[in-house]
Amino acid sequence: MRVSFLYYEDCPSYDLALERLGEVMKEEGIPGEVQVVKVETEEQARELRFVGSPTIRVDDQDIDPPSDSRYALTCRAYRLADDRISPLPSKDMIRRALRSPAKSQPG
Repeated sequence: MRVSFLYYEDCPSYDLALERLGEVMKEEGIPGEVQVVKVETEEQARELRFVGSPTIRVDDQDIDPPSDSRYALTCRAYRLADDRISPLPSKDMIRRALRSPAKSQPG
């Protein structure tokens, strides 16, 4: 399983999101390192298909695929289960994404 964390430094929530990702991986017993990518230019944002900070991908799949795929240096918002908007993905959102590929692995 490959876990990537992409962020734009001007968005203040990325450090909390990275911490939350680490907590969920530990809780789920998922070993391995998170590939952390700092997105610094508009060109890099387009190349990486970066829709905003923070972005978490599991096996190259966004944990919350956006309906609008504009690639830019911008902050991201997540819609939580209770319909509130948050700059951070919920632990449950991260957990579901981490569990999804695990189910498809032969065991």
